[in-house]
Amino acid sequence: MVSKKPSKQRKRFFHAPLHKRGKIMSVHLSPELREKYGVRAVPIRVGDRVRILRGDNKGIEGKVTRVDRKNYRVYVENVVRENARGEKIPIPIHYSNLMIVELDLSDQWRKRKLESKISEMEGGVSG
Repeated sequence: MVSKKPSKQRKRFFHAPLHKRGKIMSVHLSPELREKYGVRAVPIRVGDRVRILRGDNKGIEGKVTRVDRKNYRVYVENVVRENARGEKIPIPIHYSNLMIVELDLSDQWRKRKLESKISEMEGGVSG
């Protein structure tokens, strides 16, 4: 049983091991994908196309180039700022400010997992 105490929930969130942070960093799917796959959110991966929903870069769509599980941040292509030396550096974005608009299904395990959700929706296998 997970505690109801906010302090313990915060502790578990900020001290979670990296293998659990991947699951924690689940990002909402676009309405079309949500309807297609029957799931609300999936863990974010490099290669997914996302739309930024909050902040200065709101509305920008791009491919995920890096997922930083340690700091709960995601890096999106073409979302950069210029530093004092004039170099372009990527801006980290919190995963909760993103929405997946296109999934990267090159990983067979991930593809199979989503297809099993579709078959469950259609009244196939329950599990």
